[in-house]
Amino acid sequence: MRGRTRALSGTVALLLSLVLGGCGAWPDTGAADDGLRILVPNTAGGGYDTTARTVARVLEETGTASDVQVFNLPGAGGTVGLQRTVNERGNGRLALQMGLGVLGASHVVHARVTVRQTTPIARLIEEPEAVVVRKDSPYRTVEDLVTAWRTGPRRVRVGGGSSLGGPDHLFPMELARTVGIAPRQVRYVAYDGGGGDLLPALLDGRVDFATSGIGEFLDQIQAGQLRVLAVTSDRPVAALPGVPTLKASGIDLVFHNWRGIVAPPGISPEDRKRWIRALTALHSSRQWKAELTRHGWTDAFITGGAFGAYLKRQDAAVADLAARLGLD
Repeated sequence: MRGRTRALSGTVALLLSLVLGGCGAWPDTGAADDGLRILVPNTAGGGYDTTARTVARVLEETGTASDVQVFNLPGAGGTVGLQRTVNERGNGRLALQMGLGVLGASHVVHARVTVRQTTPIARLIEEPEAVVVRKDSPYRTVEDLVTAWRTGPRRVRVGGGSSLGGPDHLFPMELARTVGIAPRQVRYVAYDGGGGDLLPALLDGRVDFATSGIGEFLDQIQAGQLRVLAVTSDRPVAALPGVPTLKASGIDLVFHNWRGIVAPPGISPEDRKRWIRALTALHSSRQWKAELTRHGWTDAFITGGAFGAYLKRQDAAVADLAARLGLD
């Protein structure tokens, strides 16, 4: 794993040198809430992309902001997008859609920048992970899965919509450790970008089970293509009636993913307030509340200094987890 990490670090350096050459601040384009841009640090179809595009649409539907553009800059588990954001110092019209995955990747690939260098704006949502199998899987319960996994850890393949260090990677590693399997024995297959690439891999049997945010596969779950064995929250999820938590299944583990928005360093106090005002208005809207229900997201809204303090705690916790799992 350490050799693999060093290789990833080299990849990050190369990607960043290609992406960042000549980056400057985006020009001021006029009206206070027009011309805003949200950077998604992975490919289309994943959780970050879905969240950012939902934010942009609701901001426009509510008249809070207009012409909100979302663009993707994937690479190295989100750290290419993080580096771009840090490089855009002072650009108050740019924000990064990020979360636990970017934090984790920054430690695993030893990125040259950290989330602590950004300007905290708001945490938006939390989302439990789900243990998902295709409808014809031999694993009917999470206990069935764990029994098979313990018997032959290297024969069971788990897929996730995160690169190394992301929530879909950290969770099965932590689950393995909790049920007595050495994390180094986990056969994790990364589909960075989320459900768009992971879904066909699960359906055609390239992986035996998947770990992902419930919002990624809710349509396929409700259509009966996929079955959820357990969720990682401390209580059942309303969008998945009848699905047990890990704790209810006898596995002492609770795990939450979360997503939020940060801005480049050095933006003006006025720009920071503008972003916070816009997202506070979004949070209060009936349209946003409907989206929370639709995607199975949990409201976890905090802003500014409170979010900044949360980011510091999370950064330290993820660094500790990566070290315990041998991923640093």
